[in-house]
Amino acid sequence: MRQRSPQEKKRLSYLKDRRNVYGENQKSSRKNIPRSRRARHHALRRGEQLALERLRAFGGAVDDSEVQFARRGTGQWRKSADRPLGEVVEYRLERRARLGIDTAPRNQERLQRIRRASRRS
Repeated sequence: MRQRSPQEKKRLSYLKDRRNVYGENQKSSRKNIPRSRRARHHALRRGEQLALERLRAFGGAVDDSEVQFARRGTGQWRKSADRPLGEVVEYRLERRARLGIDTAPRNQERLQRIRRASRRS
């Protein structure tokens, strides 16, 4: 593997590193993602079980393996990707300028540098 220059490492970092911008505690995602998936699958299994019970109640004895159900999607939870570091840093700098936390010329120079570095080449 060839050695990369610090500038190239920085550019790759802006493009490939990701940051969680969902707005909740980052540590909680470790538990909430599996919990959300589990809840969705539980709802699907429960719906199938209820349909099978209704079928048995009205149609007599039915073997579980003979019956196939159309799985309706329950719940809208989807896992979303994190944002690239370059986008996150850009947003933060723009926010600082908008709120008057940082001076405009200094902020513009930083923004240009980040946009230059995070450009794909």
